[in-house]
Amino acid sequence: MDHTHHHTTNGGHSDAQGSMQHMSHMDHERAMTDPNMAKEMEFDMRMRFFISLALTIPIVLYSRMGEMLFGILLPSPIPKNLLLFLLTTPIVFWAGSIFITGTYYSLRARKLNMSVLIATGVLAAYVGSVILAFNASGEAFYEAAAMLVTFVLFGHWMEMKSRRGTSDSLHALFDLVPPQARVVRDGKEMLIPSTEVVVGDIVVLKPGDKVPVDGEVVVGETSIDEALVTGESLPVLKKVGDKTIGGSINQNGSVQFRATKVGMDTVLASIIKMVEVAQNSKAPGQRIADKAASWLVVLAVGSGILAFLGWYVIAGATFVVALTFAISTIVIACPDALGLATPTAVAVGTGLGAKHNILIKDASTLEGTSRINAIVLDKTGTLTEGKPRVTDIIALGKISEDAILQYAASVESKSNHPLSAAIIVEAKKRGIILLAIENFLSLSGLGLEAGVGGKNVLIGTERLLRERGVDIEGVKVEIEKLLATGKTLSIIAVDGKTVGLIGIFDAVRESSRKTITELKKLGIETAMITGDNKKIAEAVGMELGIDRVFAEVMPEDKASFVKKLQDEGKFVAMVGDGVNDAPALAQSNIGIAIGAGTDVAIETANIVLMKSDPYDIVAAIRLSKATVRKMKQNLFWAAIYNVLAIPVAAGIFYTPFGWSLRPEIAALLMSASSIIVATNAVLLKRVESKLKI
Repeated sequence: MDHTHHHTTNGGHSDAQGSMQHMSHMDHERAMTDPNMAKEMEFDMRMRFFISLALTIPIVLYSRMGEMLFGILLPSPIPKNLLLFLLTTPIVFWAGSIFITGTYYSLRARKLNMSVLIATGVLAAYVGSVILAFNASGEAFYEAAAMLVTFVLFGHWMEMKSRRGTSDSLHALFDLVPPQARVVRDGKEMLIPSTEVVVGDIVVLKPGDKVPVDGEVVVGETSIDEALVTGESLPVLKKVGDKTIGGSINQNGSVQFRATKVGMDTVLASIIKMVEVAQNSKAPGQRIADKAASWLVVLAVGSGILAFLGWYVIAGATFVVALTFAISTIVIACPDALGLATPTAVAVGTGLGAKHNILIKDASTLEGTSRINAIVLDKTGTLTEGKPRVTDIIALGKISEDAILQYAASVESKSNHPLSAAIIVEAKKRGIILLAIENFLSLSGLGLEAGVGGKNVLIGTERLLRERGVDIEGVKVEIEKLLATGKTLSIIAVDGKTVGLIGIFDAVRESSRKTITELKKLGIETAMITGDNKKIAEAVGMELGIDRVFAEVMPEDKASFVKKLQDEGKFVAMVGDGVNDAPALAQSNIGIAIGAGTDVAIETANIVLMKSDPYDIVAAIRLSKATVRKMKQNLFWAAIYNVLAIPVAAGIFYTPFGWSLRPEIAALLMSASSIIVATNAVLLKRVESKLKI
């Protein structure tokens, strides 16, 4: 599998932006993540557009109406063509300099791109006008050069504005971070700027405080509102050992937490960085358009030369007529719409996703998600709430329930598995004191083993106990009863003898059933993968209507089940939340991490669902399909427009019907194409209503 899409590039900006005058490559890279620089670039583009527009209006009016404007004679000491030359020159060489300098750097790198095409069209109209100005007819096309620069600047300004709109809303997240933080240093509580908090600092939170950085609670208990960061609508209870997220709001308790991530390493900063990288990456469709641009340069210039030769040499037209057709052909062949077709759709699509807490890492992922036809979902923490609780403790023989729980919790205290946490919580509730353990051994996917008070304790699955030769026939009836109610079992054996069972229940998320139903409507095959007992897994699968269930799967084998589906010709997405899901996420074509999961899962995934709501899988797929639809519409329009427009501009209908396109009309039509493409991409926002449950 090709995972190059995991490593994104910042190549998605249009050539106009990439070739900003006096801008180094490093400046351009910085602009991708620096909102102030992005604003400066947009301001520069806007200023160029308005100055160019202010000069273009009199050029067009004077060119078309001459000295008689609205029936009024306009006396001028300057000849008409000289006046037009003076007005057009700053438009071409100042406002349009970004395209000319972009062309210089592109040609120096031996590349033909959109900048080359635009500069070719502008310079053809400008130089052609200078040549024709000396012709006896006095005919010139300065307005074509001026209009071309003005409209292209407008198109690129609109693109930058749509990008920055999303970036601004993302950078507004930084406003969630308070300017000051209360920390404990040298035993004293003090206020310092939040930017000066370092990893390891103990931060004090009082009721109503905003959380300045990411951390882990070390003292106290409270509820924290994380809605603005993760989309979680209800306040989340935080106790010792739980993580805090910078930008969230403390509710009613006082706690202390240890700073674990600061500055650009926090969750907030990661969200912003991820979305910006996605917006500035190139979709496969855009790479095709970029490659096509080099051929279109040849096509545009070649068509212009052929149009000139056809009319001047073969048809015997005058020099002015032949040059008019040549310039119109080159101008209309500038496929600026092709350059805007996918970047604008990607910017809007990734921005919409971020708004709904769906973080898409790059344009390839945004495009690829539409192709998913099979999806594998981890059970615990993805389809279920990931908050298991102990519901049953069954003691065998003379041993008490509390003694069983003491053995189990003591061993589980060394594990970070969700089931371990449930057992430890139950032990604390009952006030059970944990015992010291030795020779702890984690048996991946099976259970745990350790020495407790001189006795060997095993806790885990039926398979583990069978492999160790422990007889479980005496508890078969109890096992079947608990499995029938959909509970996960931990069987406890002491010195080779089964002493009890612990039943643990993890409720299915409310939105899981709706998610599976909607995925099926989209024609996507669903599969659930879990290390749980087969009967439990099948019960959950049947309850949710899942097509295939892979149960009792060892963590290291999850990736092989994903590959099994890929070998069947499926384009597979894997959804998971834990460390043991990372290999499967990497193996899948599209890895989707539930946001409440681990950093490893999030790092490996292509999409991160910050709300931890499985229904966002459906929303991500719908968003992807809608974005790809816009990309295809835009690319089709841009391509077909050029195919049809070039022969018309070259004068194919001139002889039979007397129809022709003047260069300024060609410039107007070319720009109209770009505006249609940009507007169509913005209409993607109409899909927003379908992203909610």
